[in-house]
Amino acid sequence: MSCTRIRVVERGPMLVDGPVEITMPDGSQVVSDRSVVALCMCKRSKIYPFCDTSHRARRERTPVAKAGRAAEDTVG
Repeated sequence: MSCTRIRVVERGPMLVDGPVEITMPDGSQVVSDRSVVALCMCKRSKIYPFCDTSHRARRERTPVAKAGRAAEDTVG
């Protein structure tokens, strides 16, 4: 028996070994013949249900990045 591999990327898409056929809530079918398909988990993608990396622009900055930014703001 062959299993489909699915990988969930932290703060990113779900990677599914393709090809895939996806049934949307309205009953329509979306098909991709790629060998690995990135499915959007954040629903920000303009090509939903596929990922367009929109999640990257909305990431919360880490405490280190916030501290570095605060230091930059106080200089000069």
